[in-house]
This record gives sequence, C-alpha cells and structure tokens, in this order.
Amino acid sequence: MENLILEAQPRQEIGRSEVKAMKKLGFIPAVVYSNGTESLPIKVSRHEFLTLYHHHRLENAIINLHIKDDKKKSRSCMIKEIQYDPVHGDILHIDFHEISLTKTLKVNVPVVTVGEAVGVKQEGGSLEVVMWQIEVECLPTDIPKHIEVDISHLKIGEAVHVKEIICPPKVKILSDPEAVVVAVSAPMKEEITAPAEGEELKEPEVIKEKKEEVKETSTPESK
Repeated sequence: MENLILEAQPRQEIGRSEVKAMKKLGFIPAVVYSNGTESLPIKVSRHEFLTLYHHHRLENAIINLHIKDDKKKSRSCMIKEIQYDPVHGDILHIDFHEISLTKTLKVNVPVVTVGEAVGVKQEGGSLEVVMWQIEVECLPTDIPKHIEVDISHLKIGEAVHVKEIICPPKVKILSDPEAVVVAVSAPMKEEITAPAEGEELKEPEVIKEKKEEVKETSTPESK
C-alpha cells in the first residue's frame, strides 16, 4: 500500500465570497468526517492535490492528511466524494473520511481482465464484462488496487463467476458468488428476411418515383 501524504490547513473561510477568494489563492475547500466527532473544515493546495490525483489512483487509496496545528500528527483518510464543476470540470470540494487502520472496510474494487479469450481470438465471439467492480471486505491496508480475472481459457458460451475468483488471503469477497463477472458470447448474425411465397421483392419507393419521372419526360426522339 502506497503511503500518500497531503498537507492541509484548517479552514475559517465558510461564506461564498470567502471561499471564492480562497480558491483564487490556489486552495480547494474540503471537510474531514470522522465517526463520533464533528466534521473538520480544511483546505488543501490545488497544485498538491492535483499532483496526487494525476499520478495515483485515489479511489480506495489511504491518504495521510497532515493538518497544520492539528493535535493529531497525521489522519488516515479516504476520499468519500469529490465535487466537480458541471461546466468546466474543475474540482469544487473534497470530502475526506477518517478511518481506522485496524478496522475492516467494505469497498468496491475494479475488475481487470487478463489474457485474450480463446472464444474471441479463435472463434470470433464477443467479450462481455458484466461486473466492472466487486465488493470486498478487508483492512484498509489490504485493499487491492484491482482484482485480476483470467479470461484466456474462455470459449464461446463460457463465463467466469464471482466464486471462481481468487483473492489475497486477507480479502473477503462480498458480491454474489453466482454472479457472472465476464462471459464470451456468440457473434451477432445479421438476419435477412426473405419475401413470402408469391410475394415479389418490391423496389424502394424512391427508385419507382425516379423511373416514373423519366417516363413522363421522355420524348419520341429519345425512344
């Protein structure tokens, strides 16, 4: 597990105008939520947070918040929510959730397929990823970045179920064991409807109109 550190400062700016001025100085408003205690308003450097954001997968990552003048030297947190500007996509606000490293958590972990299915490579089938995430329970320090699913053996009509996935010993899968994670389906066939017996294949109306137009405008010389 990576040790991600983010410096932060207590935040007194609460009103809209104060928060706007704070953002102009290069900060993002945030809040730290902790079970049993009041929420703590903070602010983090936009540059520092974006550096973490672009270089690490922050989903399920443990971030050690170092808050200036805080009684705790470091707070182990996970990102609960990031609010974005609906027009420009800028980060408006961050919610952190303080966690205990000795208590298990329930989180969703992304699925990553490994290999190329036989049913796709040799038989022309299509790979269908049914579950992009799997719910697990474990200590925060044991959360895997992703769960690998080997699909190389799959033929058309075959699938990998949750119960077939092998996870690290300290990780417990909570998703339905019978649920399909990935499957290989047969290629789609284009169906051509044949005309019924005694029924002629009609030409498109557009072609008919063009033929009639030519007939009406023809002259004796053109025949």
